[in-house]
This record gives sequence, structure tokens and C-alpha cells, in this order.
Amino acid sequence: MRHMLGIEDEEFCRGKIPMTKQEIRILTLTKAKIQEADVIWDIGAGTGSLSIESALLAPGGHVYAVERKGEGTDLIRKNADKFHVKNITILEGEAPAALASLPACNVVLIGGSGKKLREILDVADQQLVNGGRIVLNCVTIQTLYEALAYMRKRSDYKYEAVQIQANRLHPVGDYDMVQALNPIHIITCKKI
Repeated sequence: MRHMLGIEDEEFCRGKIPMTKQEIRILTLTKAKIQEADVIWDIGAGTGSLSIESALLAPGGHVYAVERKGEGTDLIRKNADKFHVKNITILEGEAPAALASLPACNVVLIGGSGKKLREILDVADQQLVNGGRIVLNCVTIQTLYEALAYMRKRSDYKYEAVQIQANRLHPVGDYDMVQALNPIHIITCKKI
């Protein structure tokens, strides 16, 4: 049975490491169009919420979760165990250096770049198969600008961008209060 997107945020083991929230995760993975046997790189994997759901979407494929912080890689391991995900390799290291030994891929998810986005995109491009996708979640305007500037110079990619602002209702006594999540720009790039 194919995995249904949208594991509840509360189900993930979390620490002080950022996590891609459920609403953004659903849209990111929908844009990624992950197939059953895909190889996926998750760069800046954080707690591994995207890695775990990607692995569940691609039971015949493999996910490489790259995270530079030890606390993050520990959380990814805990979450992989919790969700019984075996088709994942967790790499502690900084991209792009940590990407050097990874195999060709169908999908690249970028949630964090450590100010090395251009270099990461260069390495990802070399290993991304034709028809593959790069999906970036941009929290800052600088990352959005840099990613769009990179893709505008490339004739071998089609790209689109969307800004998402999600709000959640929380009960406050007899009332419901709206709490905003950070707005995110999702850039989807297809290699042609």
C-alpha cells in the first residue's frame, strides 16, 4: 500500500533542530513527485521529517539524509526507527562535501544550504537524472533570490515557485486563535 502524505508533526521525535511542518511537507513531496524506486537526497535534513516521508513513498528506492548537526542526525535515526524506515542512509556532514560519494538521484530536496547553495546545486545537477527534480524550501529571501538567479541561467531546467503561508487554529479558552507558521517559498526545478 502506498504511503499517504502528512504524518502529524507531533509524531516526530523533535529537539531544537528545525522541522519541515506537515503542511509544507505535503506540498514539497507533492511537487517532488517521488516514485516507488526513486533515489532521493535530502540536504539539510533537520529532524528528517521529509526524509522519513520520502522513504515511505519510495519503498523500492533509497533516501540519503544529509545533516551537518549531530543532534539532527540523532533525531533522524530516532525517527527512522520509530517509523520502521530501513531504506535510508544518514550522513553527518556539510554539503556540498558530504555529497561527494552519493549515487545518481531522481529527486533532491534542499531545506538548508549553510550559505553554499550554488555549490550544492552544482553537485546536485551533476548527479540528477534527466527528468529529475530539485525542490527547495526557502525560508529567507536571500535563499529564494540565489536559487532563482541560479535557475534563470540554466536552459536545462524548468522551474516554478510558490509562496505558502499556513495558519493553524489553537483553542484559547472559549475561542480559537490563529497562529501563523513561517511563510515558505517552494521552488520546484525539473531537469529537461
